[in-house]
Amino acid sequence: MPDLQKEIPAYLMLKSNIVRLILFTAFFALIFINVYAPFGVDVWFHTTRWQLLLYSSVITLTGVLVVVISRIIMYHTRRTKLLRLWQYLVWVLAEVFFMGLFYTLYQKLILHDPRFFPDLLALSVQNTALVLLLPYSVLWLYFSWEDKKIRLEKIRKEGAPDGPVKGMVHFCDERGGLRFSLKAENLLYLEAADNYVYIHYLDNGKLSRHLLRSNLKRLDGELQDSALVRCHRSYMVNSEKVSLIRREKEGLRIEMEGIANLSLPVSPTYATLVIGALTRNKS
Repeated sequence: MPDLQKEIPAYLMLKSNIVRLILFTAFFALIFINVYAPFGVDVWFHTTRWQLLLYSSVITLTGVLVVVISRIIMYHTRRTKLLRLWQYLVWVLAEVFFMGLFYTLYQKLILHDPRFFPDLLALSVQNTALVLLLPYSVLWLYFSWEDKKIRLEKIRKEGAPDGPVKGMVHFCDERGGLRFSLKAENLLYLEAADNYVYIHYLDNGKLSRHLLRSNLKRLDGELQDSALVRCHRSYMVNSEKVSLIRREKEGLRIEMEGIANLSLPVSPTYATLVIGALTRNKS
């Protein structure tokens, strides 16, 4: 369960994201109201379909002005005081209520809807919740993903905000986008799986793995400065985590620190590389 006392993510208050939220919400509201007709839009006017679209669009966008005004106030409020997650959620609910109230007053005063005002308000708030909460949720997820992507790219290109990230290994996918980073001391080995690679690592002492769309040939070239070394056409190992190499009938096998009952093959092609890496680690 999220901590409602936490400050809202900074990406929600970026001007560019606020503009995108308003535009996307307006577009979604326009499509939603004209297709679903939740506020009786199909009986507003006895006109052609295109005239109906024009009139309903004006009313829809007028209602979205509630969101515009609200977000402007929120933006300036956030510049002077802390805005917590629970406050943001209450603010969103207030947007839903006041936008629903706008549509209710329009139906009652302009369209002369005969229904009981509280019933009409309840229906309008319910429909407005769909108009606002769906695009809000989608954009929050998108903004969060976008923010994480930017942070990962910054780590890859420049390091952490306070300086370079030491002792970290970064993995990029086939398109060059940073997808996964972890401490070198937790990395165990890589395993090829067709057009993917499994990254095996320790997470709080437990063996875990992450699936990356790439191949060992590409990663072998990108990670030359790390302790990873190719030991087989299907494996790369962290040479600093190798506990021993033993010879068996089928050839050399590697055992890794922290993993019981696991041995990885060493092909003759890469045997010299592996032994050389282990020798450098000891020296």
